[in-house]
Amino acid sequence: MLDWNDPLATPTPQPATPATASTPTAPPSPPAAPAETLAPVRAEDKRVVNGLADINQLAPFRYPWAWEFFLNANRNHWTPLDINMSRDVQDYHHRLTTEERHVYENVLAYLTTADILAMRNVGLAVMEKMSAPELQIYQARQVYEEALHTWTYQHCIESLGLDQGEIYNRYRVVPAIQRKIAIANRRLDSVLRADIDLRDPAELDNFLLAYVFFAAVFEGGWFYNGFSPIFALQRRGLMTGTAEQLQYIMRDEVLHCAFGIRTCKQIMEENALRPDPAAVQAMWEEAHDAERDYAEYLLRDPILGYNAEDHLEQFRYIANRRARQLGFEEPFPGARNALPWLDEQANLRKEKNFFETRVTEYQTGGALRWD
Repeated sequence: MLDWNDPLATPTPQPATPATASTPTAPPSPPAAPAETLAPVRAEDKRVVNGLADINQLAPFRYPWAWEFFLNANRNHWTPLDINMSRDVQDYHHRLTTEERHVYENVLAYLTTADILAMRNVGLAVMEKMSAPELQIYQARQVYEEALHTWTYQHCIESLGLDQGEIYNRYRVVPAIQRKIAIANRRLDSVLRADIDLRDPAELDNFLLAYVFFAAVFEGGWFYNGFSPIFALQRRGLMTGTAEQLQYIMRDEVLHCAFGIRTCKQIMEENALRPDPAAVQAMWEEAHDAERDYAEYLLRDPILGYNAEDHLEQFRYIANRRARQLGFEEPFPGARNALPWLDEQANLRKEKNFFETRVTEYQTGGALRWD
């Protein structure tokens, strides 16, 4: 029997209590009052925000696509313990150059903080404002996945024997990392207020812009670029265990980004709302400037096959892709695909040596697509 005070404790058998004939019998309860009759939930009454339907009733669906996101996410289950890190230990300590270790450590330093921030955004600022349960259910899974990603980075840090306190504190002492986190925190704080009322058009407009930021910039742009230096090492046969874990994370982020963009478009449609183009452009330019600082710090000395200008140009290219998905103007016209190998590199390689690791595959989708 579980101990509710200490569920991790070893259960101890409890002696049976014999029944006695003298045990008093409780008097019968009075009849319950008849329940209030409620009108059936209609799918057309549901809204992404400010809906009128019962939030506790899943079906009928207004957004069946959200339920499909949830089903696909659960088919994509994995944990970092599925990945063998022994080669990464050898690579980090004996094969990486000083410049490559600098890149690797600071990618982890950024991602460890960024995924916790993403988890807080979805769990605390976004999910509770959704007024259709099919949306909330996928986002509950998304919160779990962000926690899983944080576990992944911690697994890499522990496997390599890195100084955890030093790595986790870099976002506080490295200005180029701190700037990106500060921008995201500002967007998060603007919609995390207890007094927010999304029936106010100005508040709804701010919420939409914050959601666009997290879906298209934070996860769809910064995360995408955040993985690419590790994939550049993987192309040369280095840090392959870490890169494989990031490939699994990338699959999750594909769904996060696509769900966020679709939800933002649904909010715009349902509320006849369109963000101010100048505010959207300013959002992209601020994100670009922060990414430039980050790239110049991360790649102050280029590594083989990867440099700061490639990193920044790829951000501009992906920003244009995200803007098109949202139906916005491209923020950086003419940006080129500086890393044409990235989409392919981000896909999981399914060939595995049976004696090295478990076979862990996604069941949905053979190719990674951000569009």
